Amino acid sequence: MALVSDYVDVKAEGLRRARKERTFARINTAEVYLNILGLGWLAPLARIAAGDTVKPQLKQLRQGLFVPLIGIALFLVAWAWAAPQVKTSLGAIPGPAEVWVQMKNLYADHVAERAKEAAFYERQNARNAKAVADGHPEDVKHRTYAGRPTYLDQIVTSLLTVALGFVLATFIAVPLGILCGLSKTMNSALNPLIQIFKPVSPLAWLPIVTMVVSALYINPSEALPKSLVVSAITVMLCSLWPTLINTALGVASIDKDLLNVGRVLQLPTSRTITKLVLPSSLPLIFTGLRLSLGVGWMVLIAAEMLAQNPGLGKFVWDEFQNGSSQSLAKIIVAVLTIGIIGFLLDRVMYALQSAFTFSSQR
Repeated sequence: MALVSDYVDVKAEGLRRARKERTFARINTAEVYLNILGLGWLAPLARIAAGDTVKPQLKQLRQGLFVPLIGIALFLVAWAWAAPQVKTSLGAIPGPAEVWVQMKNLYADHVAERAKEAAFYERQNARNAKAVADGHPEDVKHRTYAGRPTYLDQIVTSLLTVALGFVLATFIAVPLGILCGLSKTMNSALNPLIQIFKPVSPLAWLPIVTMVVSALYINPSEALPKSLVVSAITVMLCSLWPTLINTALGVASIDKDLLNVGRVLQLPTSRTITKLVLPSSLPLIFTGLRLSLGVGWMVLIAAEMLAQNPGLGKFVWDEFQNGSSQSLAKIIVAVLTIGIIGFLLDRVMYALQSAFTFSSQR
């Protein structure tokens, strides 16, 4: 009986050890993706919960979680101390508490505006239903709610605009970059133009783009208003250069033996590009895309502010012109929002880069 009991205990211990190893293997796999998302500090917490040794996990937590939190806390303390010391025409610079209050107020304004919109359409539907019931279908009218855009609406507008400009820039920059990388003649022809237009500010492009769009885009649609097109094209003109340059560099640095293999196999140009050129140059292409997206997001805010197009830039300018005691806090809310969205956009591009390019960590 003792032998049977020992055998059962050994088998149970083996099963527990195997389950533990499988758990750690899943955590290690998930850690790669958590690091991509900037959430790598969750992995040591999961290992501690699974029964791993605490000391090495605490070391990893210190670098991945505690130190960043301490940095943020010190920044908030310094901000709360220094803000009241700076006096402006609108009063003292608001501290973290005042900014948090205005953040909640902006969200409350959004909820209230959505409630007004729902009530408007409810009244309209009731009037139309009554007109049909009374036998007067000609009195049925469908109007769009004309309320002011809320802060969250401005965020959505800016995101749609930068997405459109970024997509347009990618469709132009990647093919041109491939041509420049494959052909020294094309590179010599385009390089002077790239060097001339790359440093041009969005503030210089904006008047030209506005006039051209106004002349050519005569009948704008509701889904694609003229203001959005102007901002998107301005973003495109300023953000395509990092992608173009990095694509050309990535294509030019491809191992020549790969291209020679394509010539030996007599691959057509299209297959050479899709099967050899693009896979080899994707890491640098994605680096250019990440830089372009960051540039496009910065350019967009300036373009919206100058042209008074809907978006976060217009929100910042309107609050600056408003000059109320709450304006500074709302502007700081917008600044923090712009920074956080920029960070999230970069993480999205980094995740796509990790998904579509080879990584030694996977």
